[in-house]
Amino acid sequence: MIAELFLSGIVVWLAGAMASLALWRQPAAARRVTCGAALAGSLLDLAASAAAIFSGSPAVIGLPFGNPVFTWAVRLDPLSAYFNVTLAVLAAAVSLYSFGYLREMEGRRNLGAFGFFFNLLLLSLALVFTASNAFFFLVAWEVMALSSFFLISFEHEKEKTRNAGVLFLIMSHAGSGLMLIAFLVLASASGSLDFSSFHLLASRMPALQQGVVFLLFLFGFGVKAGLVPLHIWLPEAHPVAPSNVSALMSGIVIKTGIYGMARVFFDFYGAPPVWMGTVVLAIGVASALLGVLYALMEHDLKRLLAWHSIENIGIILMGFGAALMFRALGHGNLAALALIAALYHTFNHAMFKGLLFLGAGSVVQATHTRNMEKMGGLIRRMPVTALCFLVGAVAISGLPPLNGFVSEWLTYQALLAGFGTTQSLTRLMFPIAGSLLALTAALAAACFVKAFAIPFLALPRSAEAAEAREASFPMRAGMAVLAVGCVALGLGATWFVRVFDPITQQALGVRASSALVMARGLALSPGTAHGGTISTAGIALIFLLAGAAFAVPLAMRWSRRSVKGPVWDCGLPGLTADNEYTATAFSKPLRMIFSALYRPRREIQAEFEVSPHYPSAIRFESEIELTFEKRLYGPLRERIMAMANRMKGIQAGSINVYLAYIFITLILLLLFGVRG
Repeated sequence: MIAELFLSGIVVWLAGAMASLALWRQPAAARRVTCGAALAGSLLDLAASAAAIFSGSPAVIGLPFGNPVFTWAVRLDPLSAYFNVTLAVLAAAVSLYSFGYLREMEGRRNLGAFGFFFNLLLLSLALVFTASNAFFFLVAWEVMALSSFFLISFEHEKEKTRNAGVLFLIMSHAGSGLMLIAFLVLASASGSLDFSSFHLLASRMPALQQGVVFLLFLFGFGVKAGLVPLHIWLPEAHPVAPSNVSALMSGIVIKTGIYGMARVFFDFYGAPPVWMGTVVLAIGVASALLGVLYALMEHDLKRLLAWHSIENIGIILMGFGAALMFRALGHGNLAALALIAALYHTFNHAMFKGLLFLGAGSVVQATHTRNMEKMGGLIRRMPVTALCFLVGAVAISGLPPLNGFVSEWLTYQALLAGFGTTQSLTRLMFPIAGSLLALTAALAAACFVKAFAIPFLALPRSAEAAEAREASFPMRAGMAVLAVGCVALGLGATWFVRVFDPITQQALGVRASSALVMARGLALSPGTAHGGTISTAGIALIFLLAGAAFAVPLAMRWSRRSVKGPVWDCGLPGLTADNEYTATAFSKPLRMIFSALYRPRREIQAEFEVSPHYPSAIRFESEIELTFEKRLYGPLRERIMAMANRMKGIQAGSINVYLAYIFITLILLLLFGVRG
């Protein structure tokens, strides 16, 4: 049954891609086929993957073509099925949303081409998560990369969009090259390309070789995940893509890098050296902190969300790093706790970041701008979108009782437990990482106060914002699915944690849910018999009671007869949009505190009509320095271009010279062969 459901989903996605392309001259039909096939395929994939998790045994499905060397087979084990469930839930919500979102593009865009690459992306993602050998994995990976490139570049008439697409493609192929080298090293050692032959293989290699393979995989998958300093494509590509694609890119495409790391770290390796976990933990801390710091300075709503993807990938890597360190030190239960925290946050991030990007897409479609400074007052015109966006903002800020709180709280538990269970100086990494995670969460909360308040509260700052209309019903339904998911994953944490038992059994040989879940909630001190518990349902009840305590008196006052009057405006003749707090002003204190990182540049220009003492207009411009782009990739690009210019002399345009090149190459190869 699992095989039939999974293959049916693949067939539906493939049929949807081909049918959408065939209907490119009929945009309305192409839209319905695109979204309908994507939704149906996602539901079939969800059913197959959920059944695979609970079945307890991997489902291996051989595809009817290939040869003994390059086989085409998929394997739904607990780890791959978990990532497929994440894909299916997010893709179903995005597909539902797209029924309304794509309607605005009918007659203006080629929805047939969009539908082809959209369904192809979903198909390739499912195959990436389930490919059972390196060859099939890399083929699916490349299809995913090319599909993503065409979807990112969908509005290709814009220069920024084209540049972002090219940057994504370059970085993606650089990462693929690193992965290819690592897979070839493993294949040469095992004599096979099948993942089953790689099981624990890396740990049996010489220390230098296993370290090199580890770093190749870390940075190869890290490009796709958006780890610092390999992140530069992410804040460029996510904002320019259509918003439904942005939700998929941030929610699940970058998670292919996380899946790859999980597969390598916990399947290809046994107990690794401690330095590997330390490196992963340090990179995770840097990605989380720098991601949220740069997000705080953004005024582009979608670019702000893109930076927060880097932050949350860093939080996931903190869990992976702690799990690797615990495994190296022989603490299996703590390794399972850290792994559960990382994988839980993977699912949670897909839910709330997908929700936030869909909410941002509704706002951008209504206001025709991504600049928050030109929004404002949207809560009155788009109340459902505002509510859904608020749910996502609370979840990503790690506030109870939503899902982001649970996975971040489990990460804290793992990091704090690490200090007392290790004896070397390595244990200092755990409290340092925990304190920086707390700082990251606080900064994220501050950032989403800005991200919600500036667009949705106060008065409209532009005519477009003043005339904005609520999103269509399918768009609201898609956001509502993810909003409900954020609530359910938070309140139902004690049930959901049990889903990870097959995964931790597969990866670490232990089942940790019994140490995490107690009668009254999640254990405050996992593994102890007398520790306290925390109940997300209890926290929710407290919030509801507190809300009722405020709401009841207000409702009683509202029921009385009242007279409307002007809002108190501090004695001013009338409040306008010019009196509102801006995103720039909101983030200035933090820009001053972290000025060593931001290196801000400010410019003030005043215009005068009569007297220099009475300016008629003042313009203030401020921008920050993107450190990695300017100080790492800028010089690297200049050196590559200089080398390319020097190499242009090789292209003489003469056939005789080219024949001479071939002749010299053959002579060198013959000499090398004789010497060998």
